[in-house]
Amino acid sequence: MLLDRGIVVSYETIRRWCRKHGLDYARRIRPKAPTKGDVWHLDEVVVRVNGQKCWLGRAVDQDGYVLDEIVQTRHNTKAAKRLLTRLLKKQGMPPKPMITDKLRSYGAAKRQVMPNVEHRSHKGLNNRAENSHLPLRKRERTRQGFRSVGSLQHFVSIFSAVRNLFVPSQTNRSQHKFEPIDARQWPRGKP
Repeated sequence: MLLDRGIVVSYETIRRWCRKHGLDYARRIRPKAPTKGDVWHLDEVVVRVNGQKCWLGRAVDQDGYVLDEIVQTRHNTKAAKRLLTRLLKKQGMPPKPMITDKLRSYGAAKRQVMPNVEHRSHKGLNNRAENSHLPLRKRERTRQGFRSVGSLQHFVSIFSAVRNLFVPSQTNRSQHKFEPIDARQWPRGKP
């Protein structure tokens, strides 16, 4: 849009704007209000930061909204407990069920933090969380990796908040059914 108006701006300037104002925009974006029937899908993915292995823990609800993400250097019960306590603080209420892959750390952390919540641990049930990693992987390739753990956490917090705006809810998807239109009903002539 700026180029159309004759203003030439480099990609570096836009990157600096995003770095400076991105968190402010992410805070202003209204998050989806939590409900008692929410289902949390938790998963983790390995991200290399300057050759060092880091784990990005992510929680997604039943509609595909990213609830929270945290970058950690460990992949154990303490890390899972940190993700769950952070989620409870942000959401304000526990989920109805919690779905994870077969990582045992989540079960141990859940017993300590939320003992009354139902926990389903199955590889096939956690596809919603697995699919939420794909946009991050695409951006990671575009950026050619991350240089520090702090920059990864900063990027992820902004990227997920903005991306949530473009995730259509499941309820809206089920209401709109596409039916073929008869060609004879199309308007003819100039509008």
